[in-house]
Amino acid sequence: MPLNVWILVAAQALAMCTAPFIVFIGSIHGRILAPSPELATLPVGLVVVGTVLAIKPATWLMERIGRKPVMLLGALMGGLAGLIGGASSWLSSFSLLCLAAMIGGSGLAVVHQYRFAAMESVKPALAGSAAARVLLGGLIAAWLGPEIALVGSAGQGAYPFLAGWLSLGVVQLLAMVVLALGYRANAELTGESPIGGGRPLREILRAPVVWAAISGAAIGYAVMSFIMTATPLSMTEMAGHELDDAKRIIQIHIVAMYLPSLISGWLTSRVGIPLMMAGGLLAYLGCILLAFSGITFHHYLFALILLGIGWNFLFVGGTTLLPRGYRDEERFRVQGLNDLMVFSAQATAALTAGAVLTVVGWAGLLLVAIPLLILHAVLMGVWLIHSRALSTSESSTD
Repeated sequence: MPLNVWILVAAQALAMCTAPFIVFIGSIHGRILAPSPELATLPVGLVVVGTVLAIKPATWLMERIGRKPVMLLGALMGGLAGLIGGASSWLSSFSLLCLAAMIGGSGLAVVHQYRFAAMESVKPALAGSAAARVLLGGLIAAWLGPEIALVGSAGQGAYPFLAGWLSLGVVQLLAMVVLALGYRANAELTGESPIGGGRPLREILRAPVVWAAISGAAIGYAVMSFIMTATPLSMTEMAGHELDDAKRIIQIHIVAMYLPSLISGWLTSRVGIPLMMAGGLLAYLGCILLAFSGITFHHYLFALILLGIGWNFLFVGGTTLLPRGYRDEERFRVQGLNDLMVFSAQATAALTAGAVLTVVGWAGLLLVAIPLLILHAVLMGVWLIHSRALSTSESSTD
């Protein structure tokens, strides 16, 4: 792999820490500061809201000034989120906690573009492997994010998570240094494209392959976020598990999200994207069945492992499939639309997880996810039928 890809792996390991950091302590810190229990998961949801709001500006800027300056700006936003999060602890302000989450999410909108930058730094045949390699940076973030949250005995005393938030800011600034010194924009293999060139979006969106790609990533993220966001509260508030147990399960879950990247890029070329995404759906179904069957530590543990594996297969599959639906000059618009839909779905899931958990409980929350899996299966079926029809038509023409 080219140096650019490895630089993006390192930057992802640092900049992505915001996500597991807030997933782990967002609802817990929110419960401490929120005016009502139903708002406890709001900071976790607002991370994704910040991501959604920043996607279009981020891709718009990338199209005009290039990826690298926007990557640096994204890391700077992550550093600012750490400072504001520290202020929320110091001042016991739920509003500042929510603001920190939104600004952290805006930085993550840029981090999520790293995978496309990696794909554009290699030949098309290696695109899936490049995207998967960058996601491997999440392995380090999976462990580093929650550990940062507990710096200085966080969660104790008058200023919970203060040192953790400030440490998160430092890590984000380190990501900026890595990008500034290592990333080379001239190593991107894409050609110069006119701004706003290519077909209208409505024409692009007529292709079933685009919808199959978007749904793989969007539904994969929505189901994962819905169940993951509710897990710490379900474990500690409803099932009576210790906070440290919830931390370990979230860490292992995030490892399970990114560890399959060692082989998922290879799987896209060996078994094909349809079978890999079908495997993701089966992993999600296994997660729901296992979580539904009990609330012991090991029920949560293995369910969240399956949840992570399912997410990886669907997200890498969808990301690798997406370029089949656009031309080079259309990439920023389609990538931006893809991430807008992906993280809008995630935001909806994260924002509603706390309320759904409160109203219908853990078992009811799991059942809500099943129709989303059916929807993706239908969209995959439409794409495969359309592809087969095209192949048959082309063969008969020849």
